[in-house]
Amino acid sequence: MEHGSVTDASASTFSVVEEDHTLANSVRFVLNQDPRVAFCGYSIPHPADNKVNIRVQTTGDPAKDVLKDALQDLMAMCQHVRGTFDNTVADYRANKPAEQMDVDQK
Repeated sequence: MEHGSVTDASASTFSVVEEDHTLANSVRFVLNQDPRVAFCGYSIPHPADNKVNIRVQTTGDPAKDVLKDALQDLMAMCQHVRGTFDNTVADYRANKPAEQMDVDQK
């Protein structure tokens, strides 16, 4: 849900339910790398609530568009990390005999 001004699209607060610090801090990090962002921060209204508020203020672009771009960038980063991890695991398994990979062996 977006909470913002009708007259100023460059500043908005977005409420995301069923999320916590994990997503909010990652989004905040990506947003702060964007030169279009003047301010970005997040808060969790109450520890018992599964909700996070993300505040975005831009240098002029609509905050909704900047947030959408940041989320797409974060998805690309996660896909890259997952792909790198999967490739490394596959390489490890291909180069090690199966008996050496058994962590329960004594």
